[in-house]
This record gives sequence, C-alpha cells and structure tokens, in this order.
Amino acid sequence: MTERHLPGGTVRVEEVDGLVRARGLRYGTAARFTRAQPAPPWTGVLDATRAGAACPQRPSRVSWMTGPVLDGLTMDEDCLVVSVTAPADAHDLPVMVYLHGGAYVSGTGESRKYDPAPLVRHGNVVVVNVSYRLGTFGYLAPPGAPDGINLGLTDQILALQWVRDNIGAFGGDPANVTVFGQSAGGDSVVKLMLTEAATDLFHRAIVQSAPLGLGDDRADLAVALRTALADALDGVDPMQATAQQLLDAQAAAASWAQPVEMLGAMMPFAPLFGHDPLPSADDLPGYFADAAGRIELLVGHTRDDAAPFAAMQPEFAELSDLTELIFGAPARELAAQWNDLGGQAATYRFDWAPEDAPLGACHCLELPFLFGSQQVWADAAMLGPERRIDDALAAEMRTYWAGFAHHGIDALPARSLRFG
Repeated sequence: MTERHLPGGTVRVEEVDGLVRARGLRYGTAARFTRAQPAPPWTGVLDATRAGAACPQRPSRVSWMTGPVLDGLTMDEDCLVVSVTAPADAHDLPVMVYLHGGAYVSGTGESRKYDPAPLVRHGNVVVVNVSYRLGTFGYLAPPGAPDGINLGLTDQILALQWVRDNIGAFGGDPANVTVFGQSAGGDSVVKLMLTEAATDLFHRAIVQSAPLGLGDDRADLAVALRTALADALDGVDPMQATAQQLLDAQAAAASWAQPVEMLGAMMPFAPLFGHDPLPSADDLPGYFADAAGRIELLVGHTRDDAAPFAAMQPEFAELSDLTELIFGAPARELAAQWNDLGGQAATYRFDWAPEDAPLGACHCLELPFLFGSQQVWADAAMLGPERRIDDALAAEMRTYWAGFAHHGIDALPARSLRFG
C-alpha cells in the first residue's frame, strides 16, 4: 500500500509489481435524475483499494458471449467512480480514459474484464476507467423527473474534468489525454468530440465499434419511450420508485420500442442532440469542423461486428451486411469527413477470429487483446472452444493504441490498419 495526495485529500492505493492502482475513486455525486456535481473533499485517508459499485442495470444482453461483466460487483446509484492504473514511477505520461460499452444500459469501468494493466505495462501510459449512469438513470428519465436527459454524458464530462484536475498525482499528463471507448463507449467518444463542455479536456480519440449507423435522429423515439416508461411505472413516482422498479420499466419500454423502431431499438437509451450538453443537429457541421481541427482520430470496427445481434434478433438477418450498415461504412465515412475538414484520422479493422467460433470476428472480440487476462476472459464464448488469445496480436494492438496516445497518427504504420 502507498498513498497519493489529490487536491481533495489523500488516498490509499495499491502498489504491486510496479503498478499503482486506485479503485472506486468518486469523481461526482448526484441525486437521482439530477446533474452530478464534483465530489467533495475529504479528511483523513480515503481507501481506494477496492472496486466501486456498478451503476444499476440489468444483465448485459451479450454476456452469453463475453461472460458476465459485473462478476460479483455490487450495484448502487452512487456509482460515479473512476479507477486509475499507472506505472509506479510515472511522470508526465500520456493518459488514456476508457469508456465502457453496453448499449448505454449495462457495463462498468470497475469490471475485471477491463483491467488495463497489460496496456499500462506494455505502453507506458496511465489508464483511467470511467463508470457513468446508464439507461433511464442516465439518458432518458420518465416524466416527472427533475432532469434526466443526457446525464450519463455529463457524468463523462465531469470525469474528464476530474482527470484534468487529479491525474498529475498519478504521474499522468493532463495536457495529453486520449479518450477511447468501445460500442456505446465509442459512440460516447464521438458525442464528447462534439460537446463544447468537453473542449480541451482531451486531445486524441479512439472509437471502437461504435454503432454510428443507427443514426442520431432519436427525438420521436425518445418521446415515445418516455411515455412507455410512464405506462410501465403505472403511477409510481419515479423519484420514489425503487431502482428495480425503474429497471423493470426501462426493460418494458425497450421491448415496446423493438418492433416500432427496429434499428433504433438496438440502443434506445442514448444521448440526444438538441439537449444540453449536445448541440442541435442543425449546428453539427460547425462542431465537426472544430473537433477535426483539434482532435486526432482512430476509428474502426471488427470484421463481423453485427454477428451477435443478428443471432439474437432474427429480423436483423434479413438486412444484408448489417456490419457494414451499422459499423463499417459509418466508421470510414467519419474518418473521411475528419480528413476532409483538415483533421487527421486513421481507420482499422479487427479481422482475427478463433477457430470454430460461429460468430467470427464479432462485437467485443478485440477487448481481450487490450484488457484483462486469459483467466479473466476464460468464460467468453466468443473466444471459441479453446478461449485462446493471440499474444502477438495483443501486443501489436497495445503497441498501436498506446503509441497513438503518445504520438498520435504519426505513431501508426499506416492510415488504414488490419489486425489478424
């Protein structure tokens, strides 16, 4: 054990095998359906050696292929926490802030599956894992709530402000921050690039398998979902409802949306443009131009990203090349737009797939190549019967991800990368 001194007080952290780990550090506090505020300072020494709580959620719909993400973690609405992993001797190292996926309704930065130790060791970087409010708690509250739109996004901004103000205590450089995320986390990265409140909080971005093809015109769906939430609560005040009642209402609303808005229902709870802190859709061209001028971008997907969703929802099998529609073409278009606006962008595709794995190079498959260990991912069916991870390919990915954090596009061997 050792201690680190932050602006808000002193924390006790683990120091093992050359790494410092601080877990469950509160970056914000928030009452239900209200904007989070910075966590207050404390007296004494705060224990930061145990994982924080996950935000309230139902089981992940892809846990059958990834294995359970929560893996014994508790759930609580007091869940605005970050965890930091850094070399013990870090000094002014690049910072990588990870936003987990889960369709904005599941996941947590505290999961062992997102342990960044391999990336930290290999790339000599500081990694911060962020947890943020999910589902109806974070993106679309029922009628009768005081606030409740885009709160998860404002949580992420508050976490980035925490990084700016605190990461120096762990040897990170607040002037060199890369935000990276997968799936809904990747979608979050795109939204943050277009958010004025996040300007200057990060400088590079990696967007992994963001379902950008689902589109952002969600206004009508959001109105209908709020009505469905109210119907499911059946008169229960959302401020007095239990967390489980709200989760049940969320599930009922999502089920209602599925036959009405087939693609949008893949991720019904998501940030809404035209609601603080996001600009209106009409103003987006100017925000894209501004972001391209200040943020270097790496964006890509896995070869068979959509395979799990086609397996779970047979109606998707009728759509030709769902991966290209939702993930592939939109990723390339974003990179092309970035470059056309004078920015710097590169693309990648993850093609590796285990033998005898029916889903191929599916959604989430690149995550074990960045995070965790063979043991932690041993319950991930997507890795095939042998649960094998290609160590050489994992080293290559970590080299490029960390290299991008250190030096940007110039660290990549090409503007279009293939893995596997």
